[in-house]
Amino acid sequence: MRLLLVLVLLLAAGGLGLIAWQAVQPPAPRPVAAAEAAPPAPARLRILTAARPLPAGSLLKEEDWVVREVPPEGIDATVLRDTPEERAELRGAMLRTYLEAGVPLSRDDVLRPRDRGFLAAVLRPGMRAISVGVDAVTGAAGLIWPGDQVDLILTQELDPAQTPLGRRVVAETVLTDIRVIAVDQKMTQGASGDTAARDVARTVTLEVSAREAERVAVAGRLGRLSVTVRAMEETAIADSTGRPAAVFSADVSSALSRNEQAAATRMRVIQGGEMQDLTFR
Repeated sequence: MRLLLVLVLLLAAGGLGLIAWQAVQPPAPRPVAAAEAAPPAPARLRILTAARPLPAGSLLKEEDWVVREVPPEGIDATVLRDTPEERAELRGAMLRTYLEAGVPLSRDDVLRPRDRGFLAAVLRPGMRAISVGVDAVTGAAGLIWPGDQVDLILTQELDPAQTPLGRRVVAETVLTDIRVIAVDQKMTQGASGDTAARDVARTVTLEVSAREAERVAVAGRLGRLSVTVRAMEETAIADSTGRPAAVFSADVSSALSRNEQAAATRMRVIQGGEMQDLTFR
């Protein structure tokens, strides 16, 4: 009987201890609700802006603009987006007005080559447009672009009956620092962006004065015309007369130069009824 009482007391004490232990334990954490999905980032537009101050009349190139991401609110529909089609549309276009760096480029700011009156608008007051034929060699391998500054070189062969051997072929710069306003008929060479598939230009249209246009027309009849691209901010190198010096074949070939120096001078002397040929070296 006493043993049974002891067991009952032990069980009661154990139950009270278990209840007391559970009472001092912290409550179980509540299940965490699934985190709400983060709101999507606000939409942004990639637009084309002026990379630097651009003067009115500029023929635009790829390096003239940069891409900027902006919120779509307040962006005019005429602002050009960063798409292959609108980039191609901008290449070779003429800027109508001065733009500060960072200003968005708009369709209203440019005159595109396909627009009516583009060529006349590209020409500065008092200037003329004249085209010259070129090939892969004379046209800088097709790497001339609208807006480039170039020199025009004439190479011709003089009359061999009246000219020493070392001076029969001569090259001279006809015009310097002339702006290219068109390449072939498109005025936007490379507008498709496919450099590998681009054909080599056959004509280059230059912006010249009325007098210079006459010089180009005559030069085209005298010999072969070549176009050389000038570096940016370059000053023309000229001789003391203010015009680039002509280069003769003897200036290029030392063999022709020596041959010209060694060439004999012949003279026919007629004295009375006698005729004699004399040779001088």
